[in-house]
Amino acid sequence: MRHLKHHFQLGVKQEHRKALMANLASQLFLHGKIKTTVIKAKALRPFAERIITLAKSAALAEKPEQKLHYRRLAIARIRSEAAVKKLFDELVEQFLKRNGGYTRIYKLMWRVGDGAPMALIQLVEAVAEKRRSSKKKATKKSAPAENTKAEEVSTEAKVEEVPAEAKTKEAE
Repeated sequence: MRHLKHHFQLGVKQEHRKALMANLASQLFLHGKIKTTVIKAKALRPFAERIITLAKSAALAEKPEQKLHYRRLAIARIRSEAAVKKLFDELVEQFLKRNGGYTRIYKLMWRVGDGAPMALIQLVEAVAEKRRSSKKKATKKSAPAENTKAEEVSTEAKVEEVPAEAKTKEAE
C-alpha cells in the first residue's frame, strides 16, 4: 500500500529538493514572505510548518538541553543559523497560541518568461502584527491632527475676542 507516500518531487533529485526547501524556508523566516511558484510554495508549507513546530517545542521545553536539541535539528534542516536564530528568538512567540496553519499561500499572476503560476507564501502572524502596528500608527497620527484642528479653532476664537475687548477698552 502507498499510504502517506506523497511528496512533491519538483522534477529534481532528493538532494537538490532538500537544498531547495532549506533555502526557501530560510528566506521565508528571514523576510516573512517570499514569491515563488505555486508548486514550490505548496511543497514548502509542510516543511516550514515542521520547523516552526520544532521552535515551539523548544520554547515550551524546560531543560536547556532539550532547547539546544530542537535548535540543532532545525539548523540541520534549514542550514542557515541566522534564519534559525530569528525563528527561535523572535518569531516563535507569535505562534505559541496557534495550533497549526502558520503559513498562507496567495496565488498571483503567471510568470512572464515561462508562464509558470506564481504564488506568495507568508507567515500568518508576522503579517497580522504588521497590520496591527500600522493601524495603531494611523490612529495615533489622526488623533493629533484632530487635536491640532481643535487648537486652531480655539486660537482663532481667542484672536477674535481680543479685538472685541480692545474696542471696549478704547470706548471707556
